[in-house]
Amino acid sequence: MRMTEPVLSIQGICKRFGALQVSDSVTLDVQPGEIHALIGPNGAGKSTLIQQIAGGLQPDAGRVFLCGRDVTRLNTAARSRLGLARTFQVSALAMEDTVLQNAVLGALGATGHPFQMFGSAMGRSALRSKAEEALRRVGLSDHAHTQTAELSHGQRRQLEIAVALTLDPKVFIMDEPMAGLGTQGSQTMTAFLNTLRSEAPILMVEHDMEAVFALADRISVLVYGQLLATGTVAQIRNNPSVQQAYLGTDT
Repeated sequence: MRMTEPVLSIQGICKRFGALQVSDSVTLDVQPGEIHALIGPNGAGKSTLIQQIAGGLQPDAGRVFLCGRDVTRLNTAARSRLGLARTFQVSALAMEDTVLQNAVLGALGATGHPFQMFGSAMGRSALRSKAEEALRRVGLSDHAHTQTAELSHGQRRQLEIAVALTLDPKVFIMDEPMAGLGTQGSQTMTAFLNTLRSEAPILMVEHDMEAVFALADRISVLVYGQLLATGTVAQIRNNPSVQQAYLGTDT
């Protein structure tokens, strides 16, 4: 029985595009210290749900709460400043900027003054220190002055997390953090994400089931916009409906 208030809670989220119901009364939460994985087949509505949680898309019905505060009508930037830190399936980094510049931009966004002159922001010791510490934590200190476009795919994933760390996150929303990393890269990322849960819980959309089973405290399965099941790794592995809809009988 849980005695703690969830860090993130979505209640009865609904979204329709024309005749297509892409989110159908979805309710789930993320508890302190946990990694909650959201899985499901392609077209299940996972990305649309994440957009509604992050603020890029307004639900037709339902509410989103962050640390007990109703943030349903707040935009993406406002939710970020409140501590909702998101990484993307497709990189949203500024490829022409250096690694450090990207991290400083993240720290600047967290101040609530994202349109401040970037040049002066680079010179602010507090912002720069926060950015440099985030890069150190993800192992990119030696690449601080490297142009982001020159990074490997795995290093860009690390940088995205560094940018998220500059937001003083209350919760991480990660959209396929293992995508394109390969076996070794996925293992390295899995180990790193496991250390992050003590700082802020993670809601993670992921297709790499090995990583999901290694990391997740709970798993929610989304199929055709509806939550089919939520439970522990063992419960989801052994759920016949989940096996039929997504995992397959050999998982």
